[in-house]
Amino acid sequence: MNTIRRIVEFAKVKTFAFKCIAIGAALALVASACVIQLASTQLIGGRQTAQAATANRTLTVTLSAKRGRILDANGSVLAQSVERYTIVANPEAAQEFEPITCNDNTRDYCHEIDGKPVGATGASAVGRLLAKVLDMNAMELGADLSGTGQYVILKKDVTPQVKRSIEALHLGGIVWGELSSERLYADGDLMGALLGGVNDNGDGVAGIEQVENKTLTGTDGHETYQRGNGGEEIPGTMTESVAAKNGNDVTLTIDRDVQWYVKKALKEAESKYGAAWAIAVVQDVQSGEILALADSDEVQAGTDAAKMSPSRAVSETFEPGSVGKVISMSGYLQTGLHKMSDQWSVPDHITQKGQTYKDSFDHGTERWTLAGILQNSSNVGMIMAGENYPDEQRYEYLTKFGIGQPTGLNLPGESSGLFTSPSAWDLRTRNTILFGQGGYTVNALQLNNVVATIANKGVKQQQSIIRSTTDANGKTTETKKGEATHVVDEKVASDMMNAMESVAESYNKFIKVDGYRMAAKSGTAEVQGSDGTPLSSNISDYSVVIPADNPRYAVTVVMKDPNDVFGGLTAGPVSAQICEFLMQKYEVPVSSPRKNAIPVTW
Repeated sequence: MNTIRRIVEFAKVKTFAFKCIAIGAALALVASACVIQLASTQLIGGRQTAQAATANRTLTVTLSAKRGRILDANGSVLAQSVERYTIVANPEAAQEFEPITCNDNTRDYCHEIDGKPVGATGASAVGRLLAKVLDMNAMELGADLSGTGQYVILKKDVTPQVKRSIEALHLGGIVWGELSSERLYADGDLMGALLGGVNDNGDGVAGIEQVENKTLTGTDGHETYQRGNGGEEIPGTMTESVAAKNGNDVTLTIDRDVQWYVKKALKEAESKYGAAWAIAVVQDVQSGEILALADSDEVQAGTDAAKMSPSRAVSETFEPGSVGKVISMSGYLQTGLHKMSDQWSVPDHITQKGQTYKDSFDHGTERWTLAGILQNSSNVGMIMAGENYPDEQRYEYLTKFGIGQPTGLNLPGESSGLFTSPSAWDLRTRNTILFGQGGYTVNALQLNNVVATIANKGVKQQQSIIRSTTDANGKTTETKKGEATHVVDEKVASDMMNAMESVAESYNKFIKVDGYRMAAKSGTAEVQGSDGTPLSSNISDYSVVIPADNPRYAVTVVMKDPNDVFGGLTAGPVSAQICEFLMQKYEVPVSSPRKNAIPVTW
């Protein structure tokens, strides 16, 4: 029995040992697994976790390039981009925001509104803190911050001062400012639609902003770094930095002072003469540079109106009226058909092939030279002188003077006008085209370049409005100009200037600049009205060169529906105002007395 009892007790002890061994083995296995997992976490997963944390902290920030400036001929700023910020926020962070109560220990980073507790938490609290600084409704801001995601734009184009005020609210990591820019224009409607404007992306979409968009636009840069919990850059973590390259400045040929005076004169004339609109061009005769290109429209640069409607000064076309006689008469002389001293007996009306043509005023048969025909703006005399002037040459010289041709300024909305070929002319048009009515229309730039070509000894300069560009390093590149073209001989141009000076003298009682000789031509044309009714509106224009003895400037003023239809009585006095300003501003020497005037009668 003892032996059996010992065997049973031994078995119990052995079973207990086996259990202990088994439990120990299991515990050892678990411990090994924990050690392996710990090692894996520290040696393998730790690196991945660290990389994930670094990636979460890493931010790439765009460094916005500044758009180039637009300057006038003297360096005055017409358009520029200024430092502005887009205020953005992280809605998820805003919703977790807990304001810190202000006391002596937390004064440097606490939150309060006008010395009082915020009175809310989360997005609502952030909205309340921002409302006064951004001048926005707190509830609307709270709603914007209650959405999903980590990025929402709260307000654009805020000043650096506003950005600094937001930084003082201690909302780092929740609200911050991203650098942007705002396009500002110095003089409102001075060059309105001519300057045009930019869209929300800062791209030029109208006017000179559009023409020179590629030149004005810079290249953005960027920085990559890690940021702390407050959104600030962690020192020493910058891994990449590419500087922004600002756009180039563009310098115009426009003189701001001249543009201002011309604009003022046009607005006053529009009111004085009851005109629908007025346009003016001022051009340097020798270089072809445009010193002023203005209209009476009151369009603010950068506005929707400036972006949607081109400048009237380049888009409006019209029949030139009697200023067109300058082209025809130049052709008479250049082809050898006539000399300026040739003589005619000119009645006030004439009938050819069933078509009757009249002068603008009644008169008996006058003994006029070709110069006299121009001075008296005789339509009948032009037809009589053009009897042997073939249609092909009529068309040729209109083309040579730039009719139907682009000005080369490439301004948006510019119209080259209508210009029909001789095959489309009827019996009446082939004659009225000699005095600027029917067959073609022009814009103010084209018309001004006609008289500028005569003043420049018969050489037609390519008009220009962009003088140069200057890059971010200060290197200036002059704009390449188009080639000048020879239109008529110098002798022809001289005789035309002589006859045009006689025209100007005939208006000397009310169109003059004391001390200076002028050469000019006035014009009047009946055109279609704004309601589509034929010949129900009038165009009055006046083109002048000053000084006539040493040509410097060509000026053209055009008005629609003034209360007196004759260009010499409306557009003429306005052009004289502009000419007087030019002579004073540029201190042009006074003219010498006139000699050797070609006779206008015989």
